[in-house]
Amino acid sequence: IGHPEIFPLLLTAKTQEIFNCRPDEDVTEENCFKCIKKEDIIQDLKTRAKTSDFHPLKKVILEYPGEELLLVFDPDFQYGQNFYIVASEEAKENLLKSLAAAEEKEETEEENREETLEVHKPWVSLGSEKEVEEESVKERDTKIKYKISRVRRRFGAPITFSDRNASDEKDSYAECTAYEDNTFSIKMLERDVGLQRAPKLRETSTQTKWTYPKNASTQYCPRQLSDEAKAESLSSEALKKFLTAVHIRMEIALQQNEIMNVFFDDWKALAQDQEEGKPDVYLKAYQSFTDVQYLKNRTISCVRWHPTIYGIIALSARKQPSYEEQVNLSNKSLLHQSVILLWSFFDPICLQLVLKAPEDIYCFQFNPSDPNIIAGGCVNGEVVLWDISKHEEKLLSAKPVADEIIGSSEDEPRAAAAEPSHMQVQQSSTEPSLVRHCAASSMPYTHTKAATDVQWLPCNSEDNQKGGTSESRDENYLQLVTCSPDCSILFWDIPSVEHREKFLYEKIKEERRSHMPADVPDTDEDLDLSWKPLIKINLRERNSNTEYGPTRISLRELQYRYKPPGKAKSLSALRTPIKEKPYTEMSASSNKNLEVLENISTDFFVGNEDGEVVYSQWKKKTHTHSAKPVSQKYTQKYALHTETINTLQKSPFFKDIFLTIGGQKFAIWKEGLTNGPILQSSCSAGRYTAGQWSLTRPGVFFIGRDNGNIDIWDLLKKTHEPSHFQNITKAIITFISPSSASAEQHFLAVSDNLGVLHILEICHTLCHPSSNEHAKILDYFEREVKYLK
Repeated sequence: IGHPEIFPLLLTAKTQEIFNCRPDEDVTEENCFKCIKKEDIIQDLKTRAKTSDFHPLKKVILEYPGEELLLVFDPDFQYGQNFYIVASEEAKENLLKSLAAAEEKEETEEENREETLEVHKPWVSLGSEKEVEEESVKERDTKIKYKISRVRRRFGAPITFSDRNASDEKDSYAECTAYEDNTFSIKMLERDVGLQRAPKLRETSTQTKWTYPKNASTQYCPRQLSDEAKAESLSSEALKKFLTAVHIRMEIALQQNEIMNVFFDDWKALAQDQEEGKPDVYLKAYQSFTDVQYLKNRTISCVRWHPTIYGIIALSARKQPSYEEQVNLSNKSLLHQSVILLWSFFDPICLQLVLKAPEDIYCFQFNPSDPNIIAGGCVNGEVVLWDISKHEEKLLSAKPVADEIIGSSEDEPRAAAAEPSHMQVQQSSTEPSLVRHCAASSMPYTHTKAATDVQWLPCNSEDNQKGGTSESRDENYLQLVTCSPDCSILFWDIPSVEHREKFLYEKIKEERRSHMPADVPDTDEDLDLSWKPLIKINLRERNSNTEYGPTRISLRELQYRYKPPGKAKSLSALRTPIKEKPYTEMSASSNKNLEVLENISTDFFVGNEDGEVVYSQWKKKTHTHSAKPVSQKYTQKYALHTETINTLQKSPFFKDIFLTIGGQKFAIWKEGLTNGPILQSSCSAGRYTAGQWSLTRPGVFFIGRDNGNIDIWDLLKKTHEPSHFQNITKAIITFISPSSASAEQHFLAVSDNLGVLHILEICHTLCHPSSNEHAKILDYFEREVKYLK
């Protein structure tokens, strides 16, 4: 950190109370020093052993030559923790002398300020007192005096109230009417009013005579001519003259019909550009999912499609507690079980899998390279992993019946899929499989607030020391990134299969201990299976005390390489020397116990709680003189949204185009452009709550609103308002997730805050791009960039 005699230390509330160093009570930002006797610390180490907060610095404390150690309160976390200890007498005296010098300087400045006398200049009249005297109010009329008297004998007499019959009065109504007294009337001499000339108005009315509808004529059988009348009409001279006159025009019209379609609308065909016409419904309801046990009175927080298995969709829900539940936190019966639910299209009534979690899940993601691994972020900041590889066959067995029945008609796939077979009905009647999490982050080293976004990074093969390529799982590939409003971004590696199996074994052993009697001794040995991050990025400006609490993060395609000197080390060997601090904090210089990260460059967009979009570039470089790694950052902040950003997504067609949604606005950004967004919407009447890009059309994206509507934006048609909108539900839309099931079938999953998941089928117009749509959208973005520059 730059000061070898300073050691950061995390003190819990219990330790703070024992040594009388509670923040804002015993120690403050002004008086942040506290001297603690070395004997008291040694006694605490003997009493609490490894549970003592001073145990990581036991060797430093025992080797300290003095009798008292200087403990300093660090409210800004300058050295990474809330306290730090000075482990040398020289540094201790320097800190105390600097504090005394600062106090003497403040006292000298106060004395000089008191000695300075204020010099008052004499007042010079410029005529303003006359204006004040003219505007002042003066009493001109004499005041009226009233004298109210009463007979002396009635002083102090009791007052009694009685009822009065209203019928005795005239019209059974009694009132005290106001009257005008001319004695005290004031004649108005002048009055300021506003006048405006207006045309003469006349009020008229008219009424039309309305008659009820009725049948003018009724016919029960067709009228037909008799045979004699038909023969007479066909042989008449009038018919012969008519046919002679029109047969040339009729012949020309028949020839034109054979050559071209006279009813073809060229203007309509030119406007639509190979479009079959506007459909009546752009998003057609396909299916809906809900569950009384897990989703009642809960809000769906995240929805994800299975990357490889068709028809499998997963969702997570979190509780929105009422005021009574927030006050009475001890009532555990009000809390729901925290799970991730997996459904199938072909059995929408029964669940396929239920993934148990320690807390409510805020967000989760399937691993794109191994979909059996699922990572989730909890509302308490934990990061959790699940492994569903043992249940993959069950998910694959949920196939449409049309694929299993031989000789079924291809024209009716939906009808066949809607009626499950006898085997599927028997399987659906069983309870869903419960899956425990196989890894969970360690609480002291994870987020302190909810983990609001989870992103997977590609695990690519890289060059090793000998010039070849390796893709070993034992090396520290950074595969997972999480962010939280606690101003931190954490990079995680994936625990090995052995680590996950041991973690599951420990969870089962804990459940077995909870059911064991209290008098039975536990002979099992506890294993250290903590999961800690490798890198931590701190989005807190120490100079200006500015915090960027990220709620969404979007990273470009990153190439990470953890390159230790010498031979490649295993995962357990790399973790051995970093027990005290398991990650590299990129907001400061690297820890000596950690290896240096080479060729790492993190350029990312972040959306925070205040509606700000932050573009940050963090780079690790080696100092030329000291040969130490030093972090450099370049940050740009854009304040556009008025509320928390709920969507920050990169376009699937353009790597440098991003969509942000928050509050009553959305914006489209281009990476590297510092002048602001290339497109931003006007302030809408309601709030935008979710959004996603289309997976098949570059210029289309969907936005959910708080009134249950889905706005469909097509940049080829309109850029100032949505091209279409459709109501999906009466509740607030919380998440949107598109999926391309096939070339002809595309779905859109929409969830609401009532615990209902709606599966919508996207129409043909919104799925298939028009000719040269990619080039047209790219040209539109380039024009907007030139306009901003």
